[in-house]
Amino acid sequence: MTTLHLAHANAAVTIDPDNGCRLTSFQVHGAELLRQGARYGAFPMVPWCGRIENGRFRDGAMTHQMPVNSGPHAIHGTGRDAAWRTARVDETSAVFTYDLADPWPYPGRVTQVVELGPDSLTLTMGVETYGDSFPAQAGWHPWFRRNLGDDLGDGKDVELDFHAAWQEERGEDHLPTGRRIEPRPGPWDDCFGMPDGVAATLTWPGALELEVTSRAEWVVIYDEQPEAVCVEPQSGPPNGLNTLPRLVTPIDPLEVATTWTWRSL
Repeated sequence: MTTLHLAHANAAVTIDPDNGCRLTSFQVHGAELLRQGARYGAFPMVPWCGRIENGRFRDGAMTHQMPVNSGPHAIHGTGRDAAWRTARVDETSAVFTYDLADPWPYPGRVTQVVELGPDSLTLTMGVETYGDSFPAQAGWHPWFRRNLGDDLGDGKDVELDFHAAWQEERGEDHLPTGRRIEPRPGPWDDCFGMPDGVAATLTWPGALELEVTSRAEWVVIYDEQPEAVCVEPQSGPPNGLNTLPRLVTPIDPLEVATTWTWRSL
């Protein structure tokens, strides 16, 4: 396994291109902010985000079946399980690519760019087609540690603040029902709409404030596990390949980005 390391000022990032091009470590002032483990860190969700109902989506007259890996559904895309190619790397930035392949039915390429600044980390992802147009989504699934322990600050649990225009009502099958409702209190495994762009702030008292922003209009918040809080900017809602398809065409690739900006407390 070959990991790559970026560093700038008091921040450092480790990326594992062979394990879904996920960030396996994100440290600020020496404190690890991401939950550790082979399935955690922060991984790209592509070419879809969240769940596809029963693993099936339609594209015109065609119905495609993706592998089911979350109850009856297919979850989080294929990119997180693939080995990506390192296209370029220097001390503070890196570029990776991944060619879409089986079981995804359309040829195309995904590019992820990681750029580390003195007080921000920007992740950018693009999806392009090699031929026919196809529906796709892209986003990120970071597992932020709920508690930094003795690493930094007061050892208190993280506080999450965000203001959504609506919440996608979640059915018993964990998929949006199609109804938009007033945001409800957590805990959440829910999708929220932010038409002016994603903005959420995680605050570890006495330690650090981290703002997650994106021009994307959708975010999934997942905080049902005691170890972590996930803030997931994405280009569409869960099951969006069926309910809100966004076509990638030869002249209109899908592009999405998120920036994490921090300040010490």
